[in-house]
Amino acid sequence: MAMKRLCAGAALALAVWSVGGASPAARAEDAVTVGEINSYSALPSFTEPYRKGWQLALEEVNAAGGVMGKKLAIVSRDDGGKPGDAVTAANELVANDHAVLLFGTFFSNIGLAVSDFAKQKKVFFLGAEPLTDAITWSQGNHYTFRLRPSNYMQAAMLAEEAAKLPAKRWATVAPNYEYGQSAVAVFKQLLSAKRPDIQWVGEQWPTQGKIDAGAVTQALAADNPEAILNVEFGPDLVKFVREGNTRGLFKGKSVVSFLTGEPEYLDPLKDEAPEGWIVTGYPWYGIHTPEHDAFLKAYQAKYNEPPRLGSIVGYSSVKTIAALLAKAGSTDTEKLIATAEGLGVATPFGPITFRKIDHQSTLGAFVGKTALKDGKPVMVDFAYRDGAKYLPSDEEVAKLRPKE
Repeated sequence: MAMKRLCAGAALALAVWSVGGASPAARAEDAVTVGEINSYSALPSFTEPYRKGWQLALEEVNAAGGVMGKKLAIVSRDDGGKPGDAVTAANELVANDHAVLLFGTFFSNIGLAVSDFAKQKKVFFLGAEPLTDAITWSQGNHYTFRLRPSNYMQAAMLAEEAAKLPAKRWATVAPNYEYGQSAVAVFKQLLSAKRPDIQWVGEQWPTQGKIDAGAVTQALAADNPEAILNVEFGPDLVKFVREGNTRGLFKGKSVVSFLTGEPEYLDPLKDEAPEGWIVTGYPWYGIHTPEHDAFLKAYQAKYNEPPRLGSIVGYSSVKTIAALLAKAGSTDTEKLIATAEGLGVATPFGPITFRKIDHQSTLGAFVGKTALKDGKPVMVDFAYRDGAKYLPSDEEVAKLRPKE
């Protein structure tokens, strides 16, 4: 049993990057160490490209001189998709590895758990991926910042398009945990505000990672909606689309879908990908800006494969940390927080800012439609939506966020 625990602990610690073969003591002296946590074994389709993204950024940061006159080092741990393991990893990173800040996490419930740890232990935490609005609003805290556009932001982008559809009868399907619940609630709120004539005729809440796609598809068909909001992703999305195609669920219906345009989730659908869904995503093959061209060239040169949305998130996370440490000139938590509030960062999607009011970045997303091109799924008719334009006012946020 002791040997099993030892092996499990060793598996959690993935690597320390870009500090050469120096001893731990030398690394502590020569590098600024930050801790990273993510669900690598639970959702590799997103987290592996994400890791490649932060590794590329780390190499670039250190090639340019590092931060504060030292190399930047990252100690990374796998939370296995479990909030308890994530908190254990966070504690070990701070106590044993002397991480000056934490970043990462994917699932919303895990992001909230690490955010609470950061609050309790007074540690800076950059939530890279969790999308729940709670992380910056209802459960937001002084120590937590978030990079990706939130559920509210993506829902606002999608609701803007959904409101143009003639459909009045809507049904929803989403994984039954914090992310899915939050996404459905805010989309319904925003779309109903734009279209008071909307009727919500049914909801399906399969367990994340364990969808019974046949039963879900049958139940949605029984609701007889004119449009469907989908929040399923990963392997669950593949099963849902396959059953929906087989049973004709999507014929004559509009579908609006969170995340489905991201290559991690769109590519596995292959020629079964539905056409005409309104989605958020990342059409890397169609973005032509100097910032993205430079990122794409560097990423493909290093990995000999195209990036995924996770690649952008990982890359931008480390670029944010490097900009933060450089501007703060200190690893003191309070100085880091003061510097991060209003911090501007260059990303492959263009410049972003971390808002002081709620610690949310203004990173945006691409909105478009799914299509098949030469038998492969792609996004078409897409446009970048600046996240700053899809956030509520400071006055509204002040009502949503607890006073500290």
